[in-house]
Amino acid sequence: MTTLNTKQQVLIGLILVLLMLATRFHHFGSSLTLPDASLAIFFIAGFYLRSMLFFGALLAEAGLIDYVATANGVDGWCMSPAYMFLIPTYACLWLAGRWYARRHSHTWRTLVPLAAALLLSTGMAFLISNASFYLLSGYFPAMRWTEYATRVAQYFPPYLGSAFLYVAEAAMLHTLAVAITTKSVPGTSA
Repeated sequence: MTTLNTKQQVLIGLILVLLMLATRFHHFGSSLTLPDASLAIFFIAGFYLRSMLFFGALLAEAGLIDYVATANGVDGWCMSPAYMFLIPTYACLWLAGRWYARRHSHTWRTLVPLAAALLLSTGMAFLISNASFYLLSGYFPAMRWTEYATRVAQYFPPYLGSAFLYVAEAAMLHTLAVAITTKSVPGTSA
């Protein structure tokens, strides 16, 4: 398990806040924008940040960004009673990050539980957010669940892919940071 002091946790929290601020406006990204990192941010925050205050702060930031975006002309189609289900959606990722933090070690074997935790939590997040949108948004009263699921399934690969991309980048940075700090501490070996 990775144990960080308060200063390190605050620094990581600030980096995650800035990453969300830079990416939350575009779900899948474009040639000019990065894809939304929110899913990965909550997973990474669960891994590094012990306090639930960070979870609450990230939720508040996501809500504020969405509010500002829709107040300034971004289509508010996703803003419905289902929006509140982003709390359990992101909680799945946070809790999966916490689960993985207890199993993490500095070996290649740790990649299997990392991938499994991210795959399962992202799948559950996708299911929660889309099922709640189907049931509560009011946009699909005549559409059958099976038709909705078929139409929405096309969005799962990029949803999963961007989460994996950001977490892979974080894992590489984590490995680099461990290697650097291990080499710089007298009496330790790489």
